[in-house]
Amino acid sequence: MHTLRLAGRCALPLILWFSAGEATRFALLYLATEISHGSYYQVRLVATVVIFTVIVMVSMTMTTGMFLALRDALWETGARRADGAEDEKFWSSLNRVAPAFAIIYLGWELHVVDAIDFIQLDFSHNIDDNFYTIILNNVATGADEQTTAGGGLSNLDWRVSLAAMVVVFGLRAIFNRMVEKGSGKYTGLAAAFAEFAFMFCGINALLAFAKLRGDWLEHREVVAGGADLWQSARENIPGWDAFWKFVGDFWPHVIDALVLPLTWLAIAVLVFGGTVDDTRRALRGTRVERGVDRLEQSHNLTQKSVDRVIGGFRDRWVPVLNAFRVTVKGGLLLFGLMCLLYVGLRYGFDYADRGVRTLIGSDVPYLWIVLGQPVGFVKDLLLTSLTFCLLAATFDIAATRARLRGEDITA
Repeated sequence: MHTLRLAGRCALPLILWFSAGEATRFALLYLATEISHGSYYQVRLVATVVIFTVIVMVSMTMTTGMFLALRDALWETGARRADGAEDEKFWSSLNRVAPAFAIIYLGWELHVVDAIDFIQLDFSHNIDDNFYTIILNNVATGADEQTTAGGGLSNLDWRVSLAAMVVVFGLRAIFNRMVEKGSGKYTGLAAAFAEFAFMFCGINALLAFAKLRGDWLEHREVVAGGADLWQSARENIPGWDAFWKFVGDFWPHVIDALVLPLTWLAIAVLVFGGTVDDTRRALRGTRVERGVDRLEQSHNLTQKSVDRVIGGFRDRWVPVLNAFRVTVKGGLLLFGLMCLLYVGLRYGFDYADRGVRTLIGSDVPYLWIVLGQPVGFVKDLLLTSLTFCLLAATFDIAATRARLRGEDITA
């Protein structure tokens, strides 16, 4: 009910934010498909990576704007205002949110959706340079023509990729240091841009090095011995294959039904003023907290070494654990209901989309080239808006119950 209340009160700003974000995002995707083909190919690919980084930043801005549009309708906001707290301005919120948002976004590979949209649009926009068209032409004529369609993010030469990666790494270090010192008005946004660009610029170099490393490891005795042990376990341990098949089939559902809702809730908590990247807060009250104490008291070199080993794990799971702690403050029932509704919205809209497309039909050739985008836009608008309202309602209920107990959910 609170989700529907928020959706009703904030429908117009949600529609405006989503529409503006999608229009800007599509324009940038179209621009990227235009400039990623032609002469000076490597230079064009660098520009494509820069534009793709801006696309992800647009998604971050749209997400922040939609959550802030819901802020005025929250009970927690009214309580804060009654205590004399002032609302944070949009650009201040975006600057504060950006660094942590970038880590969460990359940690859970949420940028993959943007990459898939770019590749699909690139293929459809450059239909004459389509991979399958080129292949058929090569088979028919015996030519050896190559296509660049769909390769805007993966065809960058690894040497160029590595050089860009080094430059962006330096910028990232500078901006992160400025964020830590609290200097600069928009250093958080600059740090997030550098974080995204560092990842995207390094993709091609990392793939090249990973292939070389994989070829080298295939011939190492330790790796060969590990492969032999795994094969031996499969042959001698009853149920080994069945167990790992069950894990492989079950784990994706855990991610979709439990982890992703908490990941997006962590982003909502971040926008509404909470902290989600504090390791100590995530582990508070557990035995592992003592280990954090000992690590913080250890030598600086030890701390850096541990950070390199568990950095990726921490970036992924600490925000999820903090979001879980926030939700549990409203009760386990609140957590379960949020996950149920989150999944239910996706299934419901998938079936609704299928029903609408079936109702409209497809007797006219190429009809869905025209109608596909509007139908998909309406579906995404409603699904995204209701999902964000659900996350905001979850935060609001948990924060209100914590406040009634004299706790601050954002501390």
